[in-house]
Amino acid sequence: MIITTSPKGTEDLLPQDSYKWHYLEKKFAETAALYNYKEIRVPTFEHTELFERSVGDTTDVVEKQMYTFNDKGGRSITLRPEGTSSVVRSFLQNSLYALPMPMKMYYNIACFRYENKQKGRLREFHQFGVEAFGAENPTLDAEVISLALTFLDSVGLKELSVNINSIGCPTCRKAYSEALREYLRPHYDELCDTCKSRFDRNPLRIIDCKLEECQSIVSGAPRLLDYICDDCRSHFEEFKKCLDGMGIKYTIDPGIVRGLDYYTKTVFEIISGDFTVCGGGRYDGLVEELGGKPCPAIGFGLGIERLILRLEETGVDIPHEDPVRIYIAPLGEKAVSAVQGIVYDLRRAGISADTDHMGRGLRASMKYADKLGAEYTAVLGDNEIETGEVAVKNMTTGEQTAVKIDELAGFLR
Repeated sequence: MIITTSPKGTEDLLPQDSYKWHYLEKKFAETAALYNYKEIRVPTFEHTELFERSVGDTTDVVEKQMYTFNDKGGRSITLRPEGTSSVVRSFLQNSLYALPMPMKMYYNIACFRYENKQKGRLREFHQFGVEAFGAENPTLDAEVISLALTFLDSVGLKELSVNINSIGCPTCRKAYSEALREYLRPHYDELCDTCKSRFDRNPLRIIDCKLEECQSIVSGAPRLLDYICDDCRSHFEEFKKCLDGMGIKYTIDPGIVRGLDYYTKTVFEIISGDFTVCGGGRYDGLVEELGGKPCPAIGFGLGIERLILRLEETGVDIPHEDPVRIYIAPLGEKAVSAVQGIVYDLRRAGISADTDHMGRGLRASMKYADKLGAEYTAVLGDNEIETGEVAVKNMTTGEQTAVKIDELAGFLR
């Protein structure tokens, strides 16, 4: 076994790239705050049954992709493949339903799915997401989409397409499932083995199959949108009016069914180029399915790796974090301990500062400071210690200013 190579489908986040994540995480938290969504943090693993009951035992996620194992107590545990189920579990366990509604939350999590590594898809991947509980009004559907668009616009991703659909409720989906089976029956032998196993249990999942041969078959299938009941159709029409009122352009895509069984009514995807950067929808029956009282809800997930890849492809520059404010090079043994004290005081004053730990000479220290992108540099030797004053150099202009050591923090502010 090669222990110096990460497991397939995982990637390291390196120090030189972490600024991208920090920037996006900050932007998402700021956007969520604008919409009054508060952060929730949930465990990395859950009881396996949670995902089997919520995501659906005929989905690719449950059938093929979950990382499931028995712990030392013999309990079946699964690394979370998505965020919604965990948030619903927390909503019930912590009686969040007793608080004023709607309950609006956001998260920033790692998820795990055993699938082949593809462009922008990893076995360990990260998601931003929001979940909102307690309101069946389609105004909340539109709000959730507008939150995603506000965030994506704030980080510079342009030319986005919003695709929407309604997949109805369990009542109208039952009638559609029968119609879909009738359509698929003559093509049964042409379906892949997975889709054959879903034919009787959950034919809707066949529409979501990624294999080309199955996609060509379902391309002519009846549209679920044509089978939704009056209540679901009314919800969909009001939802569209809300989007129109916000000035959000959209396309109705009858092919969107999403890959998880808990969705009802509104489903949507936000597309950039050939990337689905965000997807979500309503799951009005999930809280009840997991043991709670009926409670409508809606949410989305947004892949961070895919977003970064798309930003890079479209030439969007993510701002670097602020560089080190000052680098102070010690000159002589006496200065080493003195510089440590000065740098410590600056850091406690909220000013980023660094110094040498490698025993570099003065020239090498200045080269290192330049690589750090330090805004200012200073050299502290015996003379500076004696006078209590140091020459601070602006690395952009080259200008040098004599500053008293005990006034450095004020100068750098």
